[in-house]
Amino acid sequence: MDRREAVKYITLLLGGTLVGGSAYLTGCKSNTGKQMNFTEDDIAYLDEIANTILPDTATPGAKAAMVGLFMTVMVNDCYEEKDQKIFHEGMVKLDDLSKKNYNLSFMKINGQQRHDLLVQLDHEQKEYMKNKKEAESSHYFRMLKELTMLGYFTSEIGCTKARRYIETPGKYEGSIPYKKGDKAFA
Repeated sequence: MDRREAVKYITLLLGGTLVGGSAYLTGCKSNTGKQMNFTEDDIAYLDEIANTILPDTATPGAKAAMVGLFMTVMVNDCYEEKDQKIFHEGMVKLDDLSKKNYNLSFMKINGQQRHDLLVQLDHEQKEYMKNKKEAESSHYFRMLKELTMLGYFTSEIGCTKARRYIETPGKYEGSIPYKKGDKAFA
């Protein structure tokens, strides 16, 4: 059994889906492609996109969890070359769409405009995913969104501030009462 199969079985065993699961599974390949060069500006841009998806609320947002840096590592280390290209081209497309809609780059538009732009892209990716063939790659915005969720909820901030975190939970309790508004356990 290789790592790819092991991850699939563990996911099924745990009874849940894996956010960003495709990234984990493609990460098990030995040669994913060439390394993309991400600049500090690219990382800041990805941080702003991620922070628009998961903004600061009662808990710190995706930018505080350094999700932009996480995305660059995942794309370089885990994505195949064709997916790396789609991701990189998607970064450019998102900025071009911002310029088309608002005559400003994504980094210069306000928070509400960023939100509206990403909602538009989310609708676009949902339609794309409904009609895509199995062999086709995911939409670039879906990649961005999955990596944002994966990066945030596996970060220290995501595990300890956005979720209930008990370092050493103690004995097994199979039935814990749920109160509306409770956070999920990390």
